[in-house]
Amino acid sequence: MSPAVLSNGNGHTDSHPVTKAPAYGFSTRAVHVGSEPDAATGAVIPAISLSTTYQQTAVGVHKGFEYSRSGNPNRDAFETTLASLESGGHYGLAFSSGSATTATVIQALGAGAHMISVNDVYGGTRRYMTQVAPAQGLEVDFLDLEGSSEETISAAIKPNTKLIWVESPTNPTLRLIDIPAIVRIAHAHPARPLVLVDNTFLSPFYASPLLLGADIVVHSLTKYVNGHADVVMGAAILPAHQSAFAERLRYLQNAIGAVPSPYDAWLAQRGAKTLGLRMRQHGLSALHIAKALEKSPHVAAVLYPGLATHPRNALAYASLSPHAKSGFPFGGMVSFRIRGSAHKFLEATRLFTLAESLGGIESLAELPCEMTHQSIPPAERAILGIGPDLVRLSVGIEEVEDLMRDIEQALEKAQLE
Repeated sequence: MSPAVLSNGNGHTDSHPVTKAPAYGFSTRAVHVGSEPDAATGAVIPAISLSTTYQQTAVGVHKGFEYSRSGNPNRDAFETTLASLESGGHYGLAFSSGSATTATVIQALGAGAHMISVNDVYGGTRRYMTQVAPAQGLEVDFLDLEGSSEETISAAIKPNTKLIWVESPTNPTLRLIDIPAIVRIAHAHPARPLVLVDNTFLSPFYASPLLLGADIVVHSLTKYVNGHADVVMGAAILPAHQSAFAERLRYLQNAIGAVPSPYDAWLAQRGAKTLGLRMRQHGLSALHIAKALEKSPHVAAVLYPGLATHPRNALAYASLSPHAKSGFPFGGMVSFRIRGSAHKFLEATRLFTLAESLGGIESLAELPCEMTHQSIPPAERAILGIGPDLVRLSVGIEEVEDLMRDIEQALEKAQLE
């Protein structure tokens, strides 16, 4: 079955747009798009193409591939899958990491560009924006995109503002940004900056920022899309009307060369096939754990927008993809403020592994202020609420009853002197 049949109007291509087709469901696209049986052998699972170069039958005449940095069958297939999974997507580009994706997008803005970023952006993204990108003349302002008024956000846009960088929910405090509001502000301004949404935390299953008006979606594919903690990769997905910026990114993807290996592309495409199933379980378990933590005397606050008591619960529901609203879990990430010692809690868990990263089938726990967000200056961390009491959980797909027992015993040990 060809991509044009199942792609739902999505697909990776530089110059030949895929024809619109009936709207197949999320997991149907995950299994089939970009993963058609091999025409030569009938193999249901694509082979891994490790060749770095490809024969030309005459000078400049080839079968679509010249050199593996420029294009590879496995990467091309996976990029087709990505564009299909991110609802509203048309162009998918895979990179060697989420950080490489960030770097390439910012490079594409050109010299002397200004951008606005949500103030509690992921620490690695902030590091690139403040320590690396200024060398190309980038100017960045960090703004509270959740609490600021439309007038404040609009006033922050300059004539050379090229991009507004959004994370929603943010990492690690799970603050929510009203994406349609940001899009409305950006597109009404004479500068017309692009709106980019980092959709890593919710994945294409739970959120569809392109359908909310965003111009670019990025992912650390290392997390939920691959889902098995064995691939480092990133991606950018764009809608059809952003063809010019997509072409610019495609050019830089090849020119800079920060591309994933064929094997990593093959692994990530394998992982993406079960994304819908995994995300349902991640979300249901996270919601169950968030509700239990809310009742615990050892917990001061639970940060999970799927809770009915969360102040942005209505926006959380409105942010979900239509197919994800049933049951209303809101992704697999839960943060909470612990009463007692966070260090003791993290050292006492048995199923929640003390480690950075997130989104894998296994449950992880970390202390953001000393781990993932340690590079942010202490004063800024305090303003953002990333203190020594904030614990971040990435809820895996283990039995939720086992996870709850693990949390409960660790919370008890965290109270001991």
